[in-house]
Amino acid sequence: MNDDFSFNLWRYDGTPGELIPLLQSAQNHFGYIPRRAINYISAVTGIPESEVYGVITFYSQFRLRPMGKYVIRACDGTACHVSGAEMIIETIQDELGVEVGETTEDGLFTLNTVACIGCCSLAPVIMINEDTHGSLTPASVRKIIRRYRRNEKASNEDFAAQK
Repeated sequence: MNDDFSFNLWRYDGTPGELIPLLQSAQNHFGYIPRRAINYISAVTGIPESEVYGVITFYSQFRLRPMGKYVIRACDGTACHVSGAEMIIETIQDELGVEVGETTEDGLFTLNTVACIGCCSLAPVIMINEDTHGSLTPASVRKIIRRYRRNEKASNEDFAAQK
């Protein structure tokens, strides 16, 4: 382990209350908190792994699994909710075979809901990474997800052809 994560562990001087900054550092470094980071933090701090795990699962900011390449944030704010956000979220779940908060087995998509994206005039709306898609219907959201899959497949085929 290296970079900021090890640096922060190296700086750890036993001061109480440092567990959360260490976990944040691990998540920033790895993108999530892997088992080996939990073991490492536990060994350095002397805090039992079960307690470290308890803190991770208590706070929603921490992840124990990596995020997908494409993070879908489905808005469930008031404007989106009254415009059919629930149906859009169910369609995404059906299309990807995951529940909210999960990542597809291929690691391509992670589905999350958010309270508001700030695009109420486009309700219902989702964001896929930094791209906003609004005025959605179940058919249009399926088309968008399938386009991302096709583009990813084409990108992988192009990469393989260059080898």
